[in-house]
Amino acid sequence: MRTAVRTFPTLSTERLVLRAPLQEDATAFGRILSNPDVTCFSNWPTTPNKAHVERVMKWMAKAFGSGKGCAWMIEDRESKRLAGAIRYNHFEAKWKCGQIGYELHPDFWGKGLMTEAAIAVAVCGHRFFGLNRIEAWTLPGNTGSDRVLEKSGFRYEGTLRQKAWFKGDFHDFRMFGRLAGDHAD
Repeated sequence: MRTAVRTFPTLSTERLVLRAPLQEDATAFGRILSNPDVTCFSNWPTTPNKAHVERVMKWMAKAFGSGKGCAWMIEDRESKRLAGAIRYNHFEAKWKCGQIGYELHPDFWGKGLMTEAAIAVAVCGHRFFGLNRIEAWTLPGNTGSDRVLEKSGFRYEGTLRQKAWFKGDFHDFRMFGRLAGDHAD
């Protein structure tokens, strides 16, 4: 999805800075993805290798410029530590729709930080990218991520049975959606 303004949308919240990904983030992001607690409810490999992480970082760095998505690194404002990442995995420009995904290091869990980041990214999606609908999915049992989405204004819309194949099995997707008209952001 192309925007008239081509400046990367750096986002600030009370406790976070959501900034453009840099190739130098690969090591810290790789440490986050190497934590099985982070990847157990996702389609990430259980133990991604360095080449995989570097490919992902390259994609995230190019997503905004290509108009196909947008990725942010989540930085803790106080410590300047990389806490995670959040992104629009893809835009469906014709339909004014996007899909988000995210990861957060367990050191930052339970503090409302991912909710803070998800709200900022959703507001950016509606206002900056002109999205009417933003989607996200979780796997059954990922109650923490379900709560993040619900607190960020997403509504649970149903489960798509055996929607995807990864990690050697079919997985149900619990689908969430947020519409621009649902909120007075």
